[in-house]
Amino acid sequence: MSADRQGGTPSQPAAALARQPVEVRKSATGWFADIQEDTLAQEVPVALVYNDISHAVMMASPTDLEDLALGFSLTEGILAHPHECYDLELREEAQGLAVYLTIASQRLAELKQRRRSLTGRTGCGLCGTEALEHAIRPIPAVTAPHLDDAAIQQALGELADHQPLKAATGAVHGAAWCDLHGRIQRVREDVGRHNALDKLIGSLARDAVTLAEGFVLVSSRASYEMVHKCASAGIGALVAVSAATALAVEQARTSGLLLAGFARPGRHLIYHRPVAAAMAQY
Repeated sequence: MSADRQGGTPSQPAAALARQPVEVRKSATGWFADIQEDTLAQEVPVALVYNDISHAVMMASPTDLEDLALGFSLTEGILAHPHECYDLELREEAQGLAVYLTIASQRLAELKQRRRSLTGRTGCGLCGTEALEHAIRPIPAVTAPHLDDAAIQQALGELADHQPLKAATGAVHGAAWCDLHGRIQRVREDVGRHNALDKLIGSLARDAVTLAEGFVLVSSRASYEMVHKCASAGIGALVAVSAATALAVEQARTSGLLLAGFARPGRHLIYHRPVAAAMAQY
């Protein structure tokens, strides 16, 4: 069970970090090596097991894995509501870690019907999809909140202070839940951007956070999958530090999600603002 049950900074176990001697190559009057110890981000195989049936294996940072399991289950449509997960247990196994979920029998039956081999990777959200018609799923409609420029900039300015793993390693993504004033309420980190977002969504679901009262800020680009995961969870606004893809913008328009990107100090792009949110803006 994650330490962050009320939205504060989650604990980051030592298992998430590794120490490694490295050659630091320097050039002043000539190239030479300075041997130092570097901090690396761990990534381990994590299996998600539903009612004793292994369904997905992904490489992830070994932190907040209960949140990851629940968030993935919701954003992938395995569960429709958090209460359909009756129990959730993290276990250490010979080849990695496993999260065992006990879910409603109806959901298990539906999972068996559409079961496929999934292998999650840090850079791809569609690994394991068997057919083209499964690649772009229907996206639910959401209601975008009123979100002003100052709130986006406030959250952007706070993000680095809430990412201890990134500060230690420089190798992980972050997904932050922010209130409508831009104050960061909680952050989840992972080597995979999809995993970080799933961890955040799982955390919000476990605490029954009111999603109309905030937005998500991610340290990555806004891909189709990132937009789809937010909409699937009922989140109406997504801000990304990097760019959005064309399909992400198209999906944001379809769902009614407010999508911003290329967020930098003093500047950000609004790729899509729904009409109602735009009218509230002015």
